[in-house]
Amino acid sequence: MMESGVPICNICGEQVGLANTNGEVFVACHECNYPVCKTCIDYEIKEGRNACLRCATPYDENEQESTNHAIVASHPDTAQDAGVHARTVSFVSTVDSEYHDDTGNPIWKNRVESWKEKKNKKKKNQSKAAVQEAAEVPPEQQMEEKPQLADAAEPLSRIIPVPKSQITPYRIVIIVRLIVLCLFFHYRVTHPVESAYPLWFISVFCEIWFAFSWVLDQFPKWSPINRETYLDRLSARYEREGEPCQLAPVDFFVSTVDPMKEPPMITANTVLSILAVDYPVEKVSCYVSDDGGSMLTFESLAETSDFARKWVPFCKKFSIEPRAPEFYFTQKFDYLKDKVQPSFVKERRAMKREYEEYKVRVNALVAKAQKTPEDGWTMADGTPWPGNNSRDHPGMIQVFLGHSGVHDIEGNELPRLVYVSREKRPGYQHHKKAGAENALIRVSAVLTNAPYILNLDCDHYVNNSKAIREAMCFLMDPQVGRDVCYVQFPQRFDGIDKSDRYANRNIVFFDVNMKGLDGIQGPVYVGTGTVFNRQALYGYSPSNLPTIHKSSSSFSCCCRRKKPAKEKDLTEVYREAKREDLNSAIFNLREIENYDDHERSLLISQMSFEKTFGMSSVFIESTLMENGGVPDSANPSTLIREAIHVIGCGYEEKTAWGKEIGWIYGSVTEDILTGFKMQCRGWRSIYCMPLRPAFKGSAPINLSDRLHQVLRWALGSVEIFLSRHCPLWYGFGGGRLKWLQRLAYTNTIVYPFTSLPLIAYCILPAVCLLTGKFIIPTLSNIASILFLGLFLSIIVTSVLELRWSGIGIEDWWRNEQFWVIGGVSAHLFAVFQGFLKMLAGIDTNFTVTAKAADDGEFADLYLFKWTTVLIPPTTILIVNLVGVVAGFSDALNKGYEAWGPLFGKVFFSFWVILHLYPFLKGLMGRQNRTPTIVVLWSVLLASVFSLVWVKINPFVSKDDPSAMVQNCIDMDC
Repeated sequence: MMESGVPICNICGEQVGLANTNGEVFVACHECNYPVCKTCIDYEIKEGRNACLRCATPYDENEQESTNHAIVASHPDTAQDAGVHARTVSFVSTVDSEYHDDTGNPIWKNRVESWKEKKNKKKKNQSKAAVQEAAEVPPEQQMEEKPQLADAAEPLSRIIPVPKSQITPYRIVIIVRLIVLCLFFHYRVTHPVESAYPLWFISVFCEIWFAFSWVLDQFPKWSPINRETYLDRLSARYEREGEPCQLAPVDFFVSTVDPMKEPPMITANTVLSILAVDYPVEKVSCYVSDDGGSMLTFESLAETSDFARKWVPFCKKFSIEPRAPEFYFTQKFDYLKDKVQPSFVKERRAMKREYEEYKVRVNALVAKAQKTPEDGWTMADGTPWPGNNSRDHPGMIQVFLGHSGVHDIEGNELPRLVYVSREKRPGYQHHKKAGAENALIRVSAVLTNAPYILNLDCDHYVNNSKAIREAMCFLMDPQVGRDVCYVQFPQRFDGIDKSDRYANRNIVFFDVNMKGLDGIQGPVYVGTGTVFNRQALYGYSPSNLPTIHKSSSSFSCCCRRKKPAKEKDLTEVYREAKREDLNSAIFNLREIENYDDHERSLLISQMSFEKTFGMSSVFIESTLMENGGVPDSANPSTLIREAIHVIGCGYEEKTAWGKEIGWIYGSVTEDILTGFKMQCRGWRSIYCMPLRPAFKGSAPINLSDRLHQVLRWALGSVEIFLSRHCPLWYGFGGGRLKWLQRLAYTNTIVYPFTSLPLIAYCILPAVCLLTGKFIIPTLSNIASILFLGLFLSIIVTSVLELRWSGIGIEDWWRNEQFWVIGGVSAHLFAVFQGFLKMLAGIDTNFTVTAKAADDGEFADLYLFKWTTVLIPPTTILIVNLVGVVAGFSDALNKGYEAWGPLFGKVFFSFWVILHLYPFLKGLMGRQNRTPTIVVLWSVLLASVFSLVWVKINPFVSKDDPSAMVQNCIDMDC
C-alpha cells in the first residue's frame, strides 16, 4: 500500500493515480467521488459496465479526461502498515499488578500528534517515490501489467442463491401454512370443549405459543444463500511474485481455564494446528489465555513451543490435513495416497515417534500436577509461581515463539506464541470468558495489533489449514468487506456416535438457520470459529454507513431513494456522510484528518478516549490504526510492561469495556450478545462453509452433560431477555437492524420460555386418557379439512426445507426429538434459574456429578451423571405410559364405541413418548439400569399429580346431583 495522499482504488487496492502532470488526483465519478483507478475504469467499460459502482451514475468519457476535480480526502493505511508486527519482544515478564508508569497517567495527546506527523512525512516521501518510480517504468511494461490488474480486480467470492425451483415452493408453503394456521385458530377459539374447558383453554394457549415460535424460527429463513470463495484470486491480488505479501495479519485467541477439566493435550493440539496454518508466518500470532493461572498450562505450552519447531515444517512440507497431530495420526486412511515424496514415510514415522515422546512429557506434567505441594509450585529458577492462588495473582505474559532467534529446525521463522494470564484480585468482577477475551484484545493490540482476530475454544482445532484464507476472501475484498464485522464458520465435531442420539452436531441450526440468516444481515456469533474485524470489536460503526441524523425518524423507510446531492467541497461530503456523534468516543476514524481543529480537539481528547478504552496511551494509539500495525511511537522495549498494564484487574473500571466495546458482559452466552450489538450498529456478518470443515471440536455426547450444556445456553438467553439488550426493545433508534434479523435474535432469547407450554402440552395426552376427556370437540367436515391441511403443511415445509438445505431426514428427526427433550428439562430449569438470578439475585447451580463409565468407542455416550434436570422428562414419560395403559383399560371396559376417541388420545401420547425415546435410552444406559433416585422422584411426582387430580376432579360440577350420586356409587356409599 502506498501511504501518500492519493486515495486507494476500491477494486484493485492500488493507488488511484494522478490525472495529469499537475499532480491532480484522478476522479472516476464526480457525483459521489468513489475512488477507482483509471485501469479498473477501462476494464469496467470494456466489460459493458459503464456506471459508477456506488451511485450508478453513468461515466462521462469527456470528464474522465478532464482534470478539473481532485479527491481531497486521504485514506487510511492498508496492508503495508497492517503487516508491521512488533516481533522484537523475546523475554518473560511476570510483573506485579501494582505496576504504574513512571509518570502516572501520561498525557498521550502529544504522542498521537507526533505519531501523525511521522505518518505525514512518510506519506510525502512515499508519494514522491511512487511518482518517480511510475515515471521510470517503460510504457511496454505498463501495458503488460494491465491484464494482471484486471484479473486482480475480480471479486474474491460470490453468492450462490438457492435455486428458484427449490426456494419458491418453500416460500409458497410458508404462506399457505400461515393462512391455514389462522383458519385453524379461528376454529379452535370459536369451538370450545364445554366438557373439558380447562384442558381446551390450556391446549389453545400452548398451540398459539407454538405458532408464534414457528413464525420467529421460520421467517428468518426466507432468503437462504450459499457462498463460494476464490482462493486463487486472493493469492493473485495480495501475494504477487516479487512483491511483499500484503495479506492482513491475524491474531488467534485461545481460551482455557482449568487444565484438569480441559486437558493440556487438547489445548496443545489446538495451538499446534494454529501455528501450522497455511498463512505467512509473519502474519500469524497465537495468544493463549490461561484464566486459571496454572503452572501446568504454562509448562505444557513451553513443551508445545519446542515440539512446534519440528511439527510446523513437517506440516508445510507435505501439506498434511488436519494439522493437529493427535487427529492427524489417529485418522483411518491411506496416508500414502497422493504422496510422491520418497522421504514422506520415513519422516512421518519419525514425526509420530517425536509426538509420542512429546505426549509422554506433557502427561508427566499432568501427573505431577495432580498433587499441589504445600508451599505451592516453584519455577525452574526457584522463585514461587505467581499463579499459586488462582483468585489472587498478578498478570503474566510469556512470549514463547516468534521473536528473534527462535526458528524451526529448518531455520525458518515461526508464528508468534504468547502465554497470557490476566491479573486476578479478590473483590473484582472478572466476567469469566468474556473478560478473558477482552484482556486478549488489549494485549494483542499492544504487541501485534493485527486488524483481524480469530477466536477458538481450547478444544476446537484448525481442521482446514486454508480456513484463514477463506475468511480473507470476504474481509479483504474491497467491495464485500467494508461493513463485515465477522466471518462465522460452522461448528463441526469429532467423537459423536453415528446416530447422533442427542443432536450434538446441531445440523439443523448450522446448515439451515445460519444459511437463512446469511441472506439477511448475517449469522449470529456462536462463540468459536469466528474471524473478527478488530475495529468492529472497538465499537466503531462501518466506514460506509451514513449517519442517521437525530432529527430524522428512526422508522423512516430504508428503501427511499436518495436525492442527488449538489456539488460541494469533498471534505464536506465526507463530513456529512460518515461523521458520528462527536460527544461519543464511538465514531468512525476513517476521515479524522478532514475535521477542523475544533472537531479534532473533541475527537482526540484524553478524557473521551480514556473513558472508553482505559488508561493506556499505547493501546489508544493502536485503536487509531484501522488497518493494524504497532504505532511508530511505541517503544518495543516497553511493550511487555504496557501489555501487563492493560490486563490489570482494575483496568476496565469506569470504561466502556463489556458495555459497548469488546465482548459484552451480562450473560453467560456473551457470544449472542456481542454479535447482536455489532449488527445493531449497522455491521453485517458472513457465513463461510468451505468443503473441508474449517474447525472441529469436541462435544459432550452423554445425556447429562448434553443437557447441562443446553441449560447454560438457555440460561444465557433468559439473562439477555431480562436485560436492557433484549432484541424486543433494544436498538430501534438507529434503525440499522433488519426486521427479519430482529426476529431471529428474538427467537434466540425467547425459546427457553417454550418449555412451559411444551410441558403442559406433553402432559395433556395423559390427562385426557386418565379422565376420558379430550381437548378437541367432535370434528365436522370443515374442521377435518383444517386439521388435515395443517398436518400436510407441516410435513411439506419440512420436506422442502430438507431439500434446499441438503441435510438428511435423520438429522432433522434427531433435532425434533432433542427439541422436546431439552424443552421439558434444561429449558425449564433455565427459565426459573434466570428469574431467580436476575430478579432475586439468587444464583442456583445445578451440579452434575459423575457415576461410572464404560470403556470402548463412544464410551461417554453411556456415561450417566445424576442431575435434577432429569426429573421432569422422566415424570412426563411415566405419566404418559400410565395414561396409555389406563386408556386401553377403559376402552376394553366400555366396548367398541370407545375405541374411536381412544385413537386420537393415544396418538398424542405416543407422539410424546416417541420424542422422548432417546432420553429413555439415555436413562437406561448400556446395562439398562436407571438410577433408583430418578425412578423414585418420578413415581412420587406422578402419584402426587394423579391423587391431586382425582381429589380436585375439575370436570364434575359441585352442584350436579347426578354427579354426586355417581361419586357415591364409585365409593360404595
